[in-house]
Formats: sequence, C-alpha cells, structure tokens
Amino acid sequence: MKGKERVAAGGQTKVIPIQWDATFFFERAVRSLDRFHYDKALKYFRRAVEYEPDNPVNHCNMAGIMSELGNYEESNNILSWIVTELDPTMTECHFYMANNYANMDLFESAESSLIQYLQEDADGQYLDEAEEMMELLRYELERPTPLTNIKSREGMVEHDAARALLEEGKFAEAVRILEDILQKQPEFLAARNNLALAYYYMGLFDKAKSTIADVLSYEAGNLHALCNLAIFYQHESDRDSLDPLVEQLKKTVPFHQEHVFKLATTMGILGEHLSAYGHFSRLVKEGASPQDPCLYHYTAVAACNIGRLQEAERLWKQTMKLDPGSSIPLYYMSQLKERQEVGATATPLSYHYHLPFEEQLKLWEQSSSGIPDYLKRDPLVRSSFFWALRHGDQHTKLQVIQAFGMIADNEVKEALSSFLLEPEEDDYLKRIAIFVLRNMGVRGRLKTVLNGEELIIESNRMPSRLPEWHEKWEAVAQEALSRMAKHYDLVQQHDMMTLWVEFLSRVYPGVPKLAKSEGWAAALEYLTAKMHRRAISYHEVSVRYGVSISTVSKHVKLIDEVCGIKEKMKSISSVFSGHDTNTED
Repeated sequence: MKGKERVAAGGQTKVIPIQWDATFFFERAVRSLDRFHYDKALKYFRRAVEYEPDNPVNHCNMAGIMSELGNYEESNNILSWIVTELDPTMTECHFYMANNYANMDLFESAESSLIQYLQEDADGQYLDEAEEMMELLRYELERPTPLTNIKSREGMVEHDAARALLEEGKFAEAVRILEDILQKQPEFLAARNNLALAYYYMGLFDKAKSTIADVLSYEAGNLHALCNLAIFYQHESDRDSLDPLVEQLKKTVPFHQEHVFKLATTMGILGEHLSAYGHFSRLVKEGASPQDPCLYHYTAVAACNIGRLQEAERLWKQTMKLDPGSSIPLYYMSQLKERQEVGATATPLSYHYHLPFEEQLKLWEQSSSGIPDYLKRDPLVRSSFFWALRHGDQHTKLQVIQAFGMIADNEVKEALSSFLLEPEEDDYLKRIAIFVLRNMGVRGRLKTVLNGEELIIESNRMPSRLPEWHEKWEAVAQEALSRMAKHYDLVQQHDMMTLWVEFLSRVYPGVPKLAKSEGWAAALEYLTAKMHRRAISYHEVSVRYGVSISTVSKHVKLIDEVCGIKEKMKSISSVFSGHDTNTED
C-alpha cells in the first residue's frame, strides 16, 4: 500500500460544497435536453420539483418531457393540476394538453382544450400553432371548431399597429393607441408591457414603472415585466429591491427562445455579464435567428465584458459577415483592440446594436446628408435621443435638439414642445428648441417657461420683450439665415437670431434705419462666426452679401458696442465645452 496515505484525523480537506437547489437540477435538466437525454432530463426536473414544489414552471417542464417520451396521459394529469390547483394563469397548459390529446387521437378532448386556451390566453403566444391545430381538428372531426372568441385577438389589430409604431420609434402615437386598448381590456398584459416600454423609451420613468406594477398585479411571474422592473430599480439605484430580484432572475432558465433573449439582454444591462453570456450562447447554439447580426453582437459584447476576448472577436467577425455594410461591428472591433491593450477591467461595452450616442452625433455632424432615414426610424436611436433630452447634461441636450432638427417629424415636435414647458430646463436650450421648431415649420403660438414665467411666443417670432416686430427686421434675419444655412449649424443660426433680437431690444425704440438688409445680415454672420471662434474676414462676408467692407465694419462695431460680444463668446464657450451648468436633472 505504498504511495497511499490517509488523511490525518482532524485534518482539513479542501472539498467545495455543491449547492443542491432547484436551479442546480434545472440547469442539468436543460443540459440533458440539449443532448436529447430525455430520461435524465425527467429525473432532474423531478428533483427540481422536490426543491420548489410551488413553482409551476418546473411542473410544466416535467410534463413536457413526459410528452416527449410519449407519456401523454401522465403529462396531461400534471398540466391539468397546474391550471386547476397551482397557477390558473398558466393558460398555455391548455394548449399543451390539446397537443397531448391530439397525439392520443382524442380529438374531441383536444378541441375542448384548444378552445379553452384560445378563450383564456390573452397573449396569444401559440396562436399560430393553435390555428394549425384547428385545421387538423376540422379535418379529423369533419366539422368546424365551435369557437366564439379568441381572447388574444381582442384588440390585436390595434395592438399590432401600436407595436409597429414602437418599432418605428413613434412612441407618443403608440402610447395613445395602447392606452385606449387598456381602457377596454385592462388584462391585456402584452399591451401593458408595450405601454411600459413606450413610456420608458420616452424617458417617462415613473409612468413606465407604474405600468409594470400593473402587469405584475395581474401576473406576478410575468418575465417581461420582472426584467423591466429590474432595469427600473437599477435606474433608481435601489439596491435593496434590485438585489433579490436579480438573484431570482439568475435562477430562471426560460424554455422559450423569446424569453431567453429577453432575460439575456436584461442581465447584460444589469451588469450580470456571465449570466447574459450563458443565455446568448444558448441562443446561438440552438440556432435562434441564425442570420441576425444583433444576436452575434450581443453575445460578443457579453464575451468581451467577461474577458473572453478571442470569443468576442470571432463573434464580431461573424456579425460583420451578416451585416457587411454596417459601421457598428467595425466600431466594436476597434473597441475590442483597445480592450486587448488595457485588459478586461475596462468599462463594460453597451449591448445595443447601434453606435453609442456620442459616436452617432459625430458621424452625423461630419455628414453633409445628416441622419440617414433608416436611423431616423430606429426605435433604439430615437429612444436614446428622448432619454438624453430628459436626463443628459446641457451639452448633450444641445446636441439632441440639433439632431431633432434633422429628424423633424411630429414625434419630435411633440417632444420639443413638452421640453419648452419644463421649468427646470435651461432657458438657452429652450430658446434653441423654439428656433428649431420654427425651422421645422411650426408657425403657431408656442407655450414656454422662460425665467420662471409662462410665456406665449407668437407665430414667426423669437422670444423677446419687443412690443412689435417689423418686416424690415424680419428681412435682415431671413437674409442672414438664407446665406448661413449651408455653412452654420442650427445652434449657430439660433445664436445669430438671438444676437439680432437682443440688439433690437436694447436700442428700441431708437432702431437705426435699415436701408439695406444685406449689410446688417453680413454683420450678424461675421459676429456669429466670431462668437463660435470660426475663421472669417470682412472681405469674405462682404463678397457673400454683395456689400462694401466699410458697411459691414460699421454695423459690426455698432452691434458689438450695444451687445458686448466678448461676454457672449465666454458664455457660448462654456456651453460647448460640455460642462453641465444645469445640475438639477
């Protein structure tokens, strides 16, 4: 027995204890399923049920394995017990029972269970499959199915329209439709979840959270709602509420791919990157959406965030193959190279399949064509704008307002009009928002709060205390705007208008005679360029406006004396430096 030694009595052993719980056996069951070892999967699901006898999902999975093994009657006994005793809200069990009855050639019973499913299930998760089964039953029973209503079809046309609007980034329109649906069908949980998303995309955090609470009051285990709630808790930095919910979600192993994807993205957003990587990898292995570059991107991000950089590189290369014309995987490949240099401790990457907000703005500012049309309709891009307008710093909000000027649709007009009424927002930003709205063609009266006062800005006017507005004053402004449009952004154009209004206000009623609008417009452009530290000369503007250098110089000197341009240059510089002067968010 040489070479063998016993452990000394009382000696310490390095044995790592295994945590025997429902999750442990659930994961092994899923692993056995992936390998088509149904007997083992059934054994593990039974053990999971022993540890969590009140969890209907474990019982349902056990019934599913029995069905795979051909034990249809035993499977239905479990499914029937779930909906009658354990959790009546699991209406999908009726659909599973219908399948089992059909496999036993008990078509009358299959029809009965199928009707019950269609009349009780609000989400319509298996609606397409149920319609196929109805065709089979019609053939076998030689008569149509006596179905009076399909619950998930109630309001489905409107709900589909609302979902389409969400996908187009038209959140306010989607909200109106979804709110109307829920007035008529308060238990339409899919509509409630989508309403919460719409609120969230618009930055209406409190409304989104309240809507999720409504969903959970109807169905405490709704995975979409629980995932969204976790993100809301994170936004509030409410660790006391978030931590136990995260632990609950980490133990959840969804059966359906849609739920796996939702949980994976949620865990990624919550910073649980290892868990996210596990779920995303499962989807890739199972072949979910094999041509979808987003899935490979999400998996690559998760791999990168846990330090599996070679795996991330492989996945992003696959993303590039699936989406060859996109700059998104190229951007993240460049981020990966930086990560390889600094190590895995770098800031985690975002899971969204679009460029970060700052990178998008850089590209659009460099592009002569502005924001591409397909991105104007992208809900994630649009939601990032709405969030930034409500929760960003002053510099970011300024960029968003400019971007909205390029999008210029009704949704944007509503967002900017609401922004004008926020008393905590910066007055300078509101004035730019007014200018952008006017540029979009909004000609009516605009309500706003400036200097703590509610004001009405009349049609075709900039905010000012001038008692009147003459056509000649407007002609100067329009002359400058028409010449500056191709060379100056919206903020710079706004600052030109503000300078003109301020000059008129300060000299009123002794406004000088405006014989030629071109000379004054040239002076305004010259001073605006100087305020924004752009290279410009008297000669350049005199040629552009067709006036003499002396005329431009004379008007520049007068406006400068009245308005104090040097102080304005300091003020504008502080805004464009990115320093947040508006600390109340």
